[in-house]
Amino acid sequence: MGIFDFLTGEFIDVIHWVDDTRDTMVWRFEREGHAIKYGAKLTVREGQAAVFVHEGQLADVFTPGLYMLETNNMPVLTTLQHWDHGFKSPFKSEIYFVNTTRFNDLKWGTKNPIICRDPEFGPVRIRAFGTYSVRVTDPARFLTEIVGTDGEFTMDEISFQIRNIIVQEFSRGIAGSGIPILDMAANTADLGKLVAAAISPTLEEYGLTIPELYIENISLPPAVEAALDKRTSAGLAGDLGRFTQYSAAEAMTAAASNPAGGGMAAGLGAGMGMAMAQQMSTPGPWGAAPAPKAAVPPPPPQVEHVWHIAENGETKGPFSKARMGRMVSEGSLTRQTYVWTAGQDGWLPAEEVRELAQLFTILPPPPPGS
Repeated sequence: MGIFDFLTGEFIDVIHWVDDTRDTMVWRFEREGHAIKYGAKLTVREGQAAVFVHEGQLADVFTPGLYMLETNNMPVLTTLQHWDHGFKSPFKSEIYFVNTTRFNDLKWGTKNPIICRDPEFGPVRIRAFGTYSVRVTDPARFLTEIVGTDGEFTMDEISFQIRNIIVQEFSRGIAGSGIPILDMAANTADLGKLVAAAISPTLEEYGLTIPELYIENISLPPAVEAALDKRTSAGLAGDLGRFTQYSAAEAMTAAASNPAGGGMAAGLGAGMGMAMAQQMSTPGPWGAAPAPKAAVPPPPPQVEHVWHIAENGETKGPFSKARMGRMVSEGSLTRQTYVWTAGQDGWLPAEEVRELAQLFTILPPPPPGS
């Protein structure tokens, strides 16, 4: 290289960054000896910020735009000012480009189950996972607190720390929310906002923010899910007899489809099949199985009436028949007390109600002369 080319390189300096990696958060502009020339052009594109570090100290932060590094108040020293050092400045200046766009579709999830208290199931363990996005809002703080002197800092280097913060705040939010597990699917949006708000103060100390956080799924342990499915199946079966038949049929299907069971599985399936056959049909007089008879439902239980009492213009009750009997013994219910129950046409004296009149015949009549 000739002396003219060398001097041309000293007079022309363009500083910019074009990122094509999609995961780089900070990139240091590499300049031989970290010497920034006087009059250099600094191009900062949209979605970027440039942090100027001079002699190891953070000097300035440049937002998107075109800058000429030539003013006297800039902490810039050029190589041409130091001929006695052979074009090598003893002062070091560095420029770090910071990506301020959103990093989307980042994954988070609970490594171990979270123990929480459910109002319906009691203590349970749950797992959750989802996605989030993050962006740098304070490039100077992010460079000082996280990056340091790393020449190329990627999202993978801090994603693990952010995931730990999310899981910690998610565990705390779930434990204190009081939302039943069966209702969490309808409240994932509110839970996501709650967790994001709890994380924000911690990430602000890093110069970061989480614009979005999504909870994609909240699941129970397999054993609890199996018990919940059985409970749902029992509800769909309707009664215990049908549920027993349903369980036997499921067991037969599982035994028949299990080749490892061998003869034992076949015998078990055959035994269940014979038991179900005997239960569901009875041989007729000529060996043919008659049509199954519909089971006669038992009569509905007698509905016990409850009674209301009118006393001094006020209504008291309801009282059961047993309580009405004790009131007769105590003297607070007489034959002339007006009573009413559902289905009765208006208020009637107690002695005119057939069901209550029996309560007064049990007691002896008043003694003569009373």
